[in-house]
Amino acid sequence: MSQTFSKIIPATAPIGVSCIDYVHPWTQSCLNATCGLYLYCIFDSFRVYSTVYLLTLLMKGRVPTKEDIKKTFYGILQSTAFLSGTGMGYSLFLCLLRKVLGNFNILTVSAIPAFLSSVFAILIERPSRRTLLALYVSNVATETLWNMARSRDMVGDIKYGNVAIFSISMAILSFYFKSGLHTNSDDCYSDPMFRVMRFVCGPYEQKGYTSIPDQPNSFHRETEYNRMSSSENSNWQTRKRKNVVLNLANQMLKIYNKFLNKIKSCDRHHACQHPFSCLYYTVEGTGRMFSLGLGLQVALKLVLNLPTIVKSPGTMKNILFRKQNLNLAMFLGFYNGIFRGCLCLLRRIRGTDSSLHAMLAGLIAGTAFVKYPDSTVSLYVLWKVAQITYNLGIEKGIVPNVPGFTEFLYCFSTAVLFHAAILEPTNLRPSYWKFLHSISGGRIACMARDPLDIWGLNTSDSLNTVLTQTKTIPILKNILV
Repeated sequence: MSQTFSKIIPATAPIGVSCIDYVHPWTQSCLNATCGLYLYCIFDSFRVYSTVYLLTLLMKGRVPTKEDIKKTFYGILQSTAFLSGTGMGYSLFLCLLRKVLGNFNILTVSAIPAFLSSVFAILIERPSRRTLLALYVSNVATETLWNMARSRDMVGDIKYGNVAIFSISMAILSFYFKSGLHTNSDDCYSDPMFRVMRFVCGPYEQKGYTSIPDQPNSFHRETEYNRMSSSENSNWQTRKRKNVVLNLANQMLKIYNKFLNKIKSCDRHHACQHPFSCLYYTVEGTGRMFSLGLGLQVALKLVLNLPTIVKSPGTMKNILFRKQNLNLAMFLGFYNGIFRGCLCLLRRIRGTDSSLHAMLAGLIAGTAFVKYPDSTVSLYVLWKVAQITYNLGIEKGIVPNVPGFTEFLYCFSTAVLFHAAILEPTNLRPSYWKFLHSISGGRIACMARDPLDIWGLNTSDSLNTVLTQTKTIPILKNILV
């Protein structure tokens, strides 16, 4: 029936429903609804940002000073005021626009109130955090817009689309990393993304790295390693061994060291700045990132499943020994190995080093993302590259510096997300729906969707589907109603 109405009533047509019937059916007072949402947002925002800021403080790896604690406390209060202000403003502008216009339309039921509330809220947050927030919501909004277009049959699924986005983005980012292009800073790698690149790919590929002195040739290095190994063997042989397991472990260690030294003593091209051989450079990077990825994945699984493990320790085996736990490790290991291997191969072919090599290597290495095709990661890298490119364009005088562009991007993206959360929540990322449900105390699910079905978007059915999929329930957590 909604489809029939949608053909008769245009999407821009207003609907004559009151804010009591749509925005806050649980109370007759707009003021009570706004204050109730605001109070709950304050408590939940404080909980969220306390966790974030305290974890950030702990990750510094040192005993916090009095100034650190003071700065963290003020940061928690400021971010809490920002997020709770968004919730309060959203409810306030929903009712206010209804009273001013006398009705709701497809823009005023969510998008415009969300945009206006974001305009005021983002000004409360620290300027240093606005870019990070804009990148995050733009990431989610991009995926949401794509899902909305796909649900309307405007676009279709693209196989390996995430891999293509990631590969192209990493090709551009690798070029910036190798060529040393900076973003309005004396430090070429002040941007966090470049620090991540430096950690993953190693410092030897960045611009300005001082070349290592010419190393001894392969024969000399191999002789030196053999001499050291022989000395160690003689020391071990003078000791009396009674433990068979220890002897076996020692023999395996000697074989490993001999194999490692053999790889290290292979040839290194004169254009390469890394130590030891190109083969060792590639293998070492692959193993290091594979181990890191596996450790992160296992640690994350243990933390997320800690309550289950405590109740039933036998489930730990099933949680740890899963094929999916290798996905992140394989992605990081293959990416590092392919990236380094391609660079060394290109230097051998062309006889010189070039930032263009990094672009090609990043493009090819990005195909390793097929082992971990996460849309959140690919879209984040895409938006990060767009931000860095825009800053470079401003610095070079190619594009103008638009004041407030970051804030506008944040507000527009937030409007898209709130619009989808109300009218077509099935197109919203489930994790973001859970966030909105949590921060609003369930109010986002309690807002009446029946009056909105007239636009033919199957809003009520979409809400029921999301509630089932995310295991969220339309029960209001009252503070003040």
